[in-house]
Amino acid sequence: MGIQEIIEGKKQWRAHMAQVKALPPDYQIVYKEMQRYFFKVGPTDLTEGTLLSGIVEFFEGGVAARKGVLELIGNDVAAFCDDLIKDSRTHAEIYQESMSENPRKAEN
Repeated sequence: MGIQEIIEGKKQWRAHMAQVKALPPDYQIVYKEMQRYFFKVGPTDLTEGTLLSGIVEFFEGGVAARKGVLELIGNDVAAFCDDLIKDSRTHAEIYQESMSENPRKAEN
């Protein structure tokens, strides 16, 4: 990865976060919780994919329709997140596979 790619990536991330900050406070809170969840257990291709930008667009549609964030996603944010990544390989799965392949790693 070259310097230009890093700079471009930062520009894109800042533009993305500006979209998030334009959302109402309740949407921002839920988005940040979803983002934390995805960064912790989410798909391995999270940074290359369109998942986070798709969520922002979905939320912008909810704001335009004058719906509350929980009306869009339901009361269980984690279940909504899990449903979004159900077909993706996650960091948690990779870790579990590595532990089952080499059980001695878990002892150390």
